[in-house]
Amino acid sequence: MATVDLPSTLPIIDLDIFQEDPKSLAALVECEKAADALVTYGALVVKDSRVSEADNEAFLDLMEDYFNQPNEILKKDERPEVGYQVGVTLDNTEKPKCASDEPCLRIIEKLDPSERPLDITGHSADPKCRFFYKMTQTPPYQTAFPQLNMPNVIPDGFKDVWKPTMDKWGNCMKNAVEGVAEMAAIGFGLDRGTFKEAGAYGPHLLAPTASDLRKYGEKDSILAGFHSDLNFLTIHGRSRYPGLNIWARNTGKRIAVKVPPGRYLLVQAGKQLEHLSGGYVKAGFHEVVVNEATLEVLERVKAQNTRPPIRISSTFFWHLSSDFDLEPILQLAKRAEELRNKTGEDTDEIPVYEKMKVGTQVQNELKHIALMA
Repeated sequence: MATVDLPSTLPIIDLDIFQEDPKSLAALVECEKAADALVTYGALVVKDSRVSEADNEAFLDLMEDYFNQPNEILKKDERPEVGYQVGVTLDNTEKPKCASDEPCLRIIEKLDPSERPLDITGHSADPKCRFFYKMTQTPPYQTAFPQLNMPNVIPDGFKDVWKPTMDKWGNCMKNAVEGVAEMAAIGFGLDRGTFKEAGAYGPHLLAPTASDLRKYGEKDSILAGFHSDLNFLTIHGRSRYPGLNIWARNTGKRIAVKVPPGRYLLVQAGKQLEHLSGGYVKAGFHEVVVNEATLEVLERVKAQNTRPPIRISSTFFWHLSSDFDLEPILQLAKRAEELRNKTGEDTDEIPVYEKMKVGTQVQNELKHIALMA
């Protein structure tokens, strides 16, 4: 894959300007920047003054304490019968789709060897745990996908603090990512509510992952193998440990993500946005690994001996509504075709984005990563 000379830091989009006056020229510039960033990088950093670093810290503390419990206690919160779509998923359960997906493996092959992710061909399942906490508005209709819209699990030992802490930080990220969805829609020349309304009843998930660095803290350990996300947009708060790498579209280069401290969040495009845009936006590939920077933080945490050495990713998956018809928006699909003709991308195998319910797309993806039979 040829490399393209792009900045190695992601564009920063100012959501505050949009919130202040969505119709101002300055806001329109930010909207166009957001759309361009999603097309070019599949990711962006958003500045939102409503974000509180203290709320993120409280959330990270709670997750570290929860995942510091023995597996036999955590296992009580598993719900495999609904594809682990609520509650806990223990380590070595979720498999990165790319480990066995031919189109994904071809993407890796096209990268320069120095820019490839850590080798996932012998990597069976990720050593990370996860917790799924629904942040969903109940639809005013009978959904065809009740298993994707199950009630939340509240862990026994955290009943007083779980819901308020999860709701506070989850709503913070949900508000930010919905603002980005509105900005991107305007930047693409669509109505402001195009994406947000399509996700009004989506099975949104506050979805922290946890990697116990006492067990998986060797350099070059793969905590989350090379993959893209199945939802519409993913938003992350700052983790206490580095290790997230992304691949910007068409650059052929790995970017080590650095989210600035304070009121900033990372946003990545997912498969539902790729599908709805007809491939104009591509779901961003990424991995989480143990690298030198991870180990430096780990040594400091061990020396302080005040917190368990568990890497938490502060992650929120924003989905389109399960019953929404997922098919490419014509004007974006046309731009995708123009972009393919210009860059030569996907010329060997032009992707097909068939019409389907979002819930069907989610179920298909869950089967690929071994979370649903």
